[in-house]
Amino acid sequence: MKTQETTEQGFFASFKAAIRGDEKDFTQGTIKRALFMLAVPMILEMVMESLFAVVDVFYVSRIGVDAVATVGITESVMMIIYAIAVGLSMAATAFVARRAGEKKFDEAAKNAVQAIYLAFFISIPLSIAGIFFAPQIMKLMGASDSVVSIGSNFMRIELGANVIIMFLFLNNAIFRGAGDAAIAMRVLWLANILNMVLGPFFIFGLGPFPELGVTGAAVATTLGRGIAVLYQFRMLTSSKSLIRILAENWGLNSGTILEMFKVAIGGMSQFLLHSASWIVLMRILATFGSSAVAGYTIAIRIIVFTILPSWGLSNAAATLVGQNLGARQPDRAEKSVWTAAFYNMIFLTCVSIIFITFAYPILHLFTHDPDAVRNGVYCLRIICLGYIFFAYGMVISQSFNGAGDTKTPTLMNFICFWVVQLPLAWVLSRYFNLGTTGVYISQSVAFSLMAFISIYLFRKGDWKQVKV
Repeated sequence: MKTQETTEQGFFASFKAAIRGDEKDFTQGTIKRALFMLAVPMILEMVMESLFAVVDVFYVSRIGVDAVATVGITESVMMIIYAIAVGLSMAATAFVARRAGEKKFDEAAKNAVQAIYLAFFISIPLSIAGIFFAPQIMKLMGASDSVVSIGSNFMRIELGANVIIMFLFLNNAIFRGAGDAAIAMRVLWLANILNMVLGPFFIFGLGPFPELGVTGAAVATTLGRGIAVLYQFRMLTSSKSLIRILAENWGLNSGTILEMFKVAIGGMSQFLLHSASWIVLMRILATFGSSAVAGYTIAIRIIVFTILPSWGLSNAAATLVGQNLGARQPDRAEKSVWTAAFYNMIFLTCVSIIFITFAYPILHLFTHDPDAVRNGVYCLRIICLGYIFFAYGMVISQSFNGAGDTKTPTLMNFICFWVVQLPLAWVLSRYFNLGTTGVYISQSVAFSLMAFISIYLFRKGDWKQVKV
């Protein structure tokens, strides 16, 4: 009994330490503890990130369908912004983690500054396009006149203030690269709490606030993110931060910016390739009716939410790879990846068992349409068959990014999702008459193939030689 109590006390003590961010150097000590200390705040950070769109849709749905359409159309355009932000974040994590592992914190700060400059320069033309051409962009996306009428200012604010989104992603990547995932977590908590609190005030005009309708959602989200970004810069210039940006670090280095941009291009391509393949997959599913799309959409959202811990582990592995390569400990970096992948496999295996066993009651929580439920159940069960392999593919793919090798995962995404998944989905669903089941099988096959390719390339070890 005492042993169990001691274990529980040890777990909660470690959990609190992870939330506080007590440890930042992960080039020594046990790998299991390093993974735990990094993964916990990263998982909580990703939970917060997933809430932004959910909260906006929840409030805006009270206004009407045109308002919801505004959010949906704008989010589809914002995928470009997110792709750029994700790519820049991958580059920032790789560069900063490597310098942190080398214990060259001043160089890490200089690299962080170059990433900030790069994000700012890229955001300017996007802001101009959003501010001046929002109505035209919405019409290009197929928005009706009524949606354009009420939604143009929403898109103007979202696109016009895209630099805030860039900085939110980028600065958190800097913190993660330095090993300070707890700050990144607190930033997203702050941004989301402000968004949730301010949303109804600006949307519905509560108290002294003006009633801005759907535009108010953009105002609340931008304010929440903006205040969080100010907090980020406050921490980046604070003496308490491991990566402290001083006045002398703000010099412009075009060479470093160019090198970062090369790495970032790979990260952007990964995101865009995956997102675009999902859109094409949805187009194939749409030919089987709205129930098929509804069932698939519900199942995928359940899957995305439940694998957040997996993404936390994957991001933790990426940071460990960067830091340990910087510390010239490639064997420790490799061991960290295999350990993270093993734990991810155990976790996703448990999730698979739950989904396969309780698929029907889980889908019934979201819809009672029999066809939608049937499609959702098949989707959950079939995709879960590839989870054991997917567990390794997720972690190893992110580990390449952590080493600064974004080209390899980009190539894998293209092969697995475009060369294999999409043609296979079409052939199985159409020529083998498997319908939507064929689409689900293609996804499971693609995830499994990515795992095998990842493992093969990871074992080759070329990622250990990447210079950033």
